[in-house]
Formats: sequence, structure tokens, C-alpha cells
Amino acid sequence: MPDTWLVVGLGNPGPRYAATRHNVGQMVVDELASRRGESFSSHRANARVAETWLRPGAAKLVLAKPNSFMNVSGGPVTGLAQYYGVDPERVVVVHDELDIPFDTLRLKAGGGHGGHNGVRDVAKALGTPEFPRVRVGIGRPPGRQDPADWVLDPFAAVERTTLPILVGDAADAVELLVDEGLLAAQQRFHAPR
Repeated sequence: MPDTWLVVGLGNPGPRYAATRHNVGQMVVDELASRRGESFSSHRANARVAETWLRPGAAKLVLAKPNSFMNVSGGPVTGLAQYYGVDPERVVVVHDELDIPFDTLRLKAGGGHGGHNGVRDVAKALGTPEFPRVRVGIGRPPGRQDPADWVLDPFAAVERTTLPILVGDAADAVELLVDEGLLAAQQRFHAPR
């Protein structure tokens, strides 16, 4: 069996949500597929999947975007992990993070969900919080805006100029995590720019 990793971009389905902050995880998975010339197809686990390789002769990557809404991502993630025989420590979850400033990445394995309902549901469905995460900073809303509304808004015009770089960096972080491990990825992407 090849060295297989499941890389899941959390988000909400459909065009209404495609460009929102909550869907930045899916944007990163789209970038990983685009780099390899892959497209997504439907999978019986209620997700869209692209099977590819980190590079020839290296780890197999199963790139996935659940068709479920964010707060019930666990079912599709667990279904895919079981289908591909991937243990939780090789399930990389890419998601937005309110408590990290925009244009910042943080990686970790395990720990709490930090109030992120998608991460909470994945941990519950997998039966463990011990899976690697690439946390893409979207920052907190300005003023008194409700964070629940903020995450469902599209990125602001000023953010959209930097967003492709952030998404590219997050895709690089996933690749480095799979290739060299969590510590190497943290050392590169946690360093101040």
C-alpha cells in the first residue's frame, strides 16, 4: 500500500459560499489539485475527490472537499479515511481560523477545536482530535460584526490581492508537512516574514 495522505479542505458547498472566508480550506485543496493538473470527481463518501501524488515516487495524496456543510464535515472525512485506509495522523485538515491574523498560517496536530465547528465535527467523527491541521488565518471581524456572519462573507478587496499568495503558502505547507513532517513545516511557516 502506498504512503497515502488524505488532505481535506473544509468549507460549505455551492457557489454561494465558494469565495467566502469559511471556504479558504477548499481553496487550498483546489490549488493543490491545480498544481498537478487534476480535477475533482464525486465520491460515494459525500465528497469531491482528486487522487494524485505529492510528486512521482512520493506519497499518494487524496485531495477532498466534503459536499456537506462545514458543521457536519466529520461524516465525509471519516468515510474517506475508511475508504482509503488512512489513519487520523495522515488526515490533514485545512481550515480557516478566526484567532489567527489574516495572511498567517499555523500548523498543529491534535489539541482542541478552538470553537471551529467543522474541526469539532471531524474530531468527533474520527474519534480523536489527533490529526494534523493547516490553519489559515482569516482574522477577527471588525467592530461588533458577528463572527458567524464574518466567516460567510467574501474576502474584502484588499484581502483578495494577497489571498492567492496565502493560498499558495498554505498549499506549500501541506506539501512540506506530508514530505518532511509537521516540525519542518512549522519551522518554515511559523517564522516571521
